[in-house]
Amino acid sequence: MLSRSPAGFPVRPPSPQSCRSAVPAEFSGDASSHEPAASHRPRGGWFLAGVRAAIGVPALVLFASTVGFGGYAREAGLPLGLTLLMTGGIWALPSQIVLTGSIAGGSSLVAAFVSVSLSAVRLMPMTAAIMPMLRGPKTSRLRLLALSHFVAVTAWVLAMVRLPSIPREGRAAWFAGLGLALAVASVGATGLGYWGAGELPPVLSGALVFMTPVYFLISMSGAARSLTERLALAIGLVLTPLVGLVDATTDLLWGGLVGGTLAFLIGRVVGRAR
Repeated sequence: MLSRSPAGFPVRPPSPQSCRSAVPAEFSGDASSHEPAASHRPRGGWFLAGVRAAIGVPALVLFASTVGFGGYAREAGLPLGLTLLMTGGIWALPSQIVLTGSIAGGSSLVAAFVSVSLSAVRLMPMTAAIMPMLRGPKTSRLRLLALSHFVAVTAWVLAMVRLPSIPREGRAAWFAGLGLALAVASVGATGLGYWGAGELPPVLSGALVFMTPVYFLISMSGAARSLTERLALAIGLVLTPLVGLVDATTDLLWGGLVGGTLAFLIGRVVGRAR
């Protein structure tokens, strides 16, 4: 149906297709516009790509850290089998260190359980953030549950940076390759550190374990782009050691929760002011 312009000329209304094409992709509500194009690479190819992504500086830092943990566990009197099982089963270096300290200090099973659980709370928001990125059209909940085991600092940082450029159907396989490669390398590094514990000074073992949080801080600082992200890092960096003076078991939890909340609120206020 034709309408008329103020000058009296007939005007044909735009079609829905032309209106839709004139809207920028970021405002169109089409989620597919934000995803990389589908790839014909088989699932095994994405798995191998994840394995290759594990090779580099992050893997070296994690390898060195778990070497330090192996030495620490032997000095604490833990058997080799239990030490390797902790690395592969717990897959969170701070929790492994907390559990080792609890066992060496003669803590009760309940106390050790609570301490390890509190130290692992930090992984919950990381898991909640990455699971929607891993979910594909055919990814089952059981598979996502299995992949959640590999969510730790090194794998999480690498995945959050690289997953957006990977087609959604290949993300789960890619992350499985990444996590499994890091886990296998870490178990081997733990055994190496346990075997060579007598050759490593205690100070060096502690320094190797400390490399993981340092790498995490450097990686997150480089990945932070918005004001909110930078504020969250800065506030958490100041607040977490202060909380640690009061309670070292929940310093990461409260530092991250309070720092992230304050950064979010400040970012909202600054955004509205602009």
